[in-house]
Formats: sequence, C-alpha cells, structure tokens
Amino acid sequence: MRRRNVAFLRGRSLAPHESHCGIVQRSDNKSHKHAMSYIDGNLLPGEQVVYRTRLHWLLFMTPVLFTVIVLLPIAWWLANGTWSHYAWIPVAIGLLILLATYIKRQSSDFAVTNKRVMMKVGVFSTRSIELVLNKVEAIAVNQSLTGRIFGYGDIIVTGSGGTKEAFSHIQGPLAFRRAVQSVTDTHSSPSQTATPVAGSSPPE
Repeated sequence: MRRRNVAFLRGRSLAPHESHCGIVQRSDNKSHKHAMSYIDGNLLPGEQVVYRTRLHWLLFMTPVLFTVIVLLPIAWWLANGTWSHYAWIPVAIGLLILLATYIKRQSSDFAVTNKRVMMKVGVFSTRSIELVLNKVEAIAVNQSLTGRIFGYGDIIVTGSGGTKEAFSHIQGPLAFRRAVQSVTDTHSSPSQTATPVAGSSPPE
C-alpha cells in the first residue's frame, strides 16, 4: 500500500522574475563544468540553503541485484569454460551499471532555501525545477511501506497555477516538506501580525 500525504502551503514573500505559476523549468543538454553543485551555483544574493537532500541510496538495489544474480554467474560460467577470455565482459558491464547509478545519485540535488524550492536530476541531459516559496500551494508525499521503513518517497509539488512537478525516490521526503512549511511559515508570520488600532487595548 502507498500512503499519500498532501500539505497545503501559503507563503507571503515575493521573488523577482517569477512566472505566473511560480515555476521555473530548465532543461539542459550540457553538464556543468564547475565542481560546485547545481544548487550552489544558482543561489541568489542573500539566499541560504535550509534543507538539502538527494536520491535515496536504495537506488542501488536493482543494479546490485542484477550484477550479483545475473552478471556474476555469467562471468563465473565463462571463466570455467572455453570462453574464459570473455569472462571480464559481464564484470565490466556490472561495474558500468553501478558507476552510472552512483553518478545519477550524486548529481541529484534537492534543496529548500529561504527563497525557493530547487530540484535537479540528470547529468548530461538535466531536469531542474525552481519554485519561489510564495507560489508553492501544496506538496504531496507518496510513500510505499518500504519507503516508510527506509525513509524515501515521491514528492509532487504543486504551483499556484496548478502545475505539478514530481520527483521519485527522494531521501527524507517528509523532512523536505517540513522544511518548506517551516520557511513559508517564517515568511508569512510578519504579515499575519495584526497592527494595533489606536486607542484599543490588547485582550486580557
């Protein structure tokens, strides 16, 4: 069974250059040349990271199982037969799959700052989403039983224009949502503070 949690958010801070739905999408076919991450390289002046996460380590489960159950037995069979000089091929394939998975996880970046929600996946062909906080209407977290046990899930962020952006297998999705709620509450608190009317006294 999967559990779907939805949190509706209200933010008051305004950010420059925002779209009507508060979502800025970027799709690049080039990897970044600098060593810094996508989040670090795209922070605005005065912007600070409040919470940060990436894809969950269980991303390795399928590649590891495939390597151990399929590729290593093939390598052993080749090594003990007349095709022994080809035994390295399944091993190399397994290592390449594991390396690609490692790069995929390391290149993922999900952050909540004091101004925006920023999410990015991909290496050569990247998908990145940036949402200003006052345009985030809801964050849905979908978790299976395994996801609740190991702490991962899917995040669906809804902008004010109704646009939904989904990312799967995020590590700590509930903590990510709490961070967004915490920052939006901080921004909305000053505007919710009532200005005393002249001549009136505060309630006892």
